[in-house]
Amino acid sequence: MRNALILPYSSLQLGSACFSLRLRSARAATRASVIFLLACALCAQQPVELVAVVAKPLDRRLPLPGEISPYQDVEIHAKIPGFVERVLVDRGSAVKKGELLATLDAPELKTQRAEAQAKVQAMQAQRAEAEARLVGEQGTYDHLKAASATPGVIAGIDLIVAEKRVDAARAQVTAVEAGINAAQSAVRVIEDMQQYLELTAPFDGVITERGVSPGALVGPNSKSLFRLEQNSRLRLVVAVPEPDVSGIAAGAHVTFTVPAYPGQQFTGTIARVAHSMDVKTRSMPVELDVDNAHRQLSPGMYPTVNWPVKRSRPVIVVPASAVAGNTERTFVIRSNNGVAEWVNVVRGVPITADAVEVFGPLQAGDMIVKRASDEIREGTKLK
Repeated sequence: MRNALILPYSSLQLGSACFSLRLRSARAATRASVIFLLACALCAQQPVELVAVVAKPLDRRLPLPGEISPYQDVEIHAKIPGFVERVLVDRGSAVKKGELLATLDAPELKTQRAEAQAKVQAMQAQRAEAEARLVGEQGTYDHLKAASATPGVIAGIDLIVAEKRVDAARAQVTAVEAGINAAQSAVRVIEDMQQYLELTAPFDGVITERGVSPGALVGPNSKSLFRLEQNSRLRLVVAVPEPDVSGIAAGAHVTFTVPAYPGQQFTGTIARVAHSMDVKTRSMPVELDVDNAHRQLSPGMYPTVNWPVKRSRPVIVVPASAVAGNTERTFVIRSNNGVAEWVNVVRGVPITADAVEVFGPLQAGDMIVKRASDEIREGTKLK
């Protein structure tokens, strides 16, 4: 009797548990539905902060790396073979234009010059002989011509022969004189070559390398004897990125710094523009002239150039956080009558830490989302 009573009671508990489970499931489903509806409502109307697009002139300094090189730079070689006789300068020597750097000795040139001068003297002796012959032939001709004035004294053929001999003697003198001129020219050529035995500085500068000592055999194919650089005036080469080439102005003054002198600024003048883009770096080389009269700067230094970035017209500036992007596009979100509109833009240069230049179909005064994200879908109502 007791077991019969227990069985109905257990069945009652089981039914109650099943009912409780269904009730909980229904409540959970109702809660999920409410959350989904609230999320949809939030997506349909996003509370966001809007800011106005600003247009203003762009005038800022962009730090760019540069390279300092000598204004003039040359390796000095020996034009003719010879032995180094004297070396008058060394690394670090300051020289003036035309100053003697080294002398060479070429015995072959001395021999060639002596031979050429001997040839000139021999030709001059031949000229004296030819001139004496010309004088004799001219005298004979004049005597025969005077005698021919008396009919029958001189045969006509004898006068013609005498005249031809004069012409031949005169031609001989002319030929010898031409030979003398050629021999003298050969002497001058050798003398000119001997001038190359003295190596002089082609411009004012500093000897930065010395690669020779007395007694060395040098020539056109040997290594350079010296390297001369003009560093009283320097070239500063800077590669200007493509978006900033519009601000290049010939004659403008640009400041720069070098690690060797922290806190000190130097100035260069824009002198030469390549007017051609480097296809690999998408930049344009620009050269600045730098006065280095005090020799503080040295070729090979890598300065940081404060490059002036300007635009010919006001630029569009937006907060940096207003520019969003994904794998397909970069955009800002404009409020178009309270509805989100994605506007494609291209980033320009940073204006400040919180603002950036952009290019796109925007106008000053347009209201955009300050903190854009691709979660704010196009067409969403902005609150």
